Amino acid sequence: MPDNPPMASPSELPPGNHVFEILSYDLVLDALQSVGLLGDGRITALSSYENRVYQIHLEDGTAVVAKFYRPGRWSDAQILEEHAFSHELMQAEVPAIGPLLLHGQTLHHFGGFPFSVSPRRGGRPPELDDGEVLEWIGRFLARIHTVGAARPFESRPALNVQSFGVEPRDWLLTHEQVPLDVQSAWEKLSQQAIDTISNYACLAGDKAGDDRDPIRTLRLHGDCHPGNILWTPTGVPAAAGPGPHFVDLDDARTGPAVQDLWMLLSGDRQQRTRQLGALVDGYEQFRAFDRRELVLIEPLRTLRLIHYSAWLARRWHDPIFPINFPWFGSSDYWQGQVQMLEEQLEAMTEEPLVV
Repeated sequence: MPDNPPMASPSELPPGNHVFEILSYDLVLDALQSVGLLGDGRITALSSYENRVYQIHLEDGTAVVAKFYRPGRWSDAQILEEHAFSHELMQAEVPAIGPLLLHGQTLHHFGGFPFSVSPRRGGRPPELDDGEVLEWIGRFLARIHTVGAARPFESRPALNVQSFGVEPRDWLLTHEQVPLDVQSAWEKLSQQAIDTISNYACLAGDKAGDDRDPIRTLRLHGDCHPGNILWTPTGVPAAAGPGPHFVDLDDARTGPAVQDLWMLLSGDRQQRTRQLGALVDGYEQFRAFDRRELVLIEPLRTLRLIHYSAWLARRWHDPIFPINFPWFGSSDYWQGQVQMLEEQLEAMTEEPLVV
């Protein structure tokens, strides 16, 4: 037997094994060495479910973050569009954290895995109860959308009722993921939700052209929840300066601007109205916000609800998912989904938030 047997690639794994099972720390360090970065042996796995992300200290005393993409999720062209978007944002002095250019490339391959390397940035979750923080975030979201509106994605998909509603719903039913005791109720309510959302032109795909004055769609962050914003307080030394820093453009896609605002809202209607007001106040210092989009908040929330269940089900063979989501798939989980769909159908009939 040779001292260094060849590594298995994801396509060569035995049946039942998951691709990330071969992603050892040694493979991660070898991947970095392949692009000229020498780790000093200190490596920490960071929180990530879709991909695998590691903080790695280098021999020169610096540290980087390496992201190994889930094989088969995005094509190289789609990943490169994410990278190009992040670099457009950085060129516009928007505090997004994009991959490093190493040997003239941002996307690399090693051991069957596509990966990228980014600078390490520290930060804490933003204080979303603070109006000034929300206003600051709103200003930068407007700047992200100004860049996003400059040109379209060519390869990345759109956020619409087909991609986030119809397709995941059909997959769940076809693969018998919904328990029989709740299947009928969930199937009925999810179809009602999709039928309702299909009435919104900008979410209905090919129906968008029927609208005389359509809501504009553009390139988005796509998954702008608080966990994807790092906050550096004023007065704290930081390479990228104080304020918000936007990370993880992995879900970047085309959609309405409000998609990047609504996940920052929480609490009762009064609280959400106040939070939204602060975000829009900041946003409109740089870019006009189309208030017609406010009616899309609950439809977008409903689409995310359906899409999330399919995302969990499709990833269940990845060992990290049963460990971190042990409640998924039970009758209790799906009963909860039925209840939330009922609540969302009602919410979509209510007057939208007003700012």
